[in-house]
Amino acid sequence: STGTWTTVWTDGLTSLDRYKGRCYNIEPVAGEENQYICYVAYPLDLFEEGSVTNMFTSIVGNVFGFKALRALRLEDLRIPTAYVKTFQGPPHGIQVERDKLNKYGRPLLGCTIKPKLGLSAKNYGRAVYECLRGGLDFTK
Repeated sequence: STGTWTTVWTDGLTSLDRYKGRCYNIEPVAGEENQYICYVAYPLDLFEEGSVTNMFTSIVGNVFGFKALRALRLEDLRIPTAYVKTFQGPPHGIQVERDKLNKYGRPLLGCTIKPKLGLSAKNYGRAVYECLRGGLDFTK
């Protein structure tokens, strides 16, 4: 995030124009009232090289919890090849991970169980079970 909903004194300490995302196109969704497809571009300088987590947190982070939006969905994500090459992958290599899971020929899909704190062991296990039963390959 490069800003807040209110002006704060630290706004002047950063060149926000260099880092902020830009909406370069807005199209209405055919047949749907008050629904739009927005195309947003972010400068690569905003993201830490090699960090998928940093990139996704920056793009989808808190905006999905913004109460003024009734619904929000990320439909497409295009990442420049030069930036993709900075991702090192799993520390032991993707083949080791695929062998552990016995999953090949497709992307691996996982999630983080929420809430992270406060679930009993039984309920945490139930959440993990339902995620795996639903088709996820792993949970955190």
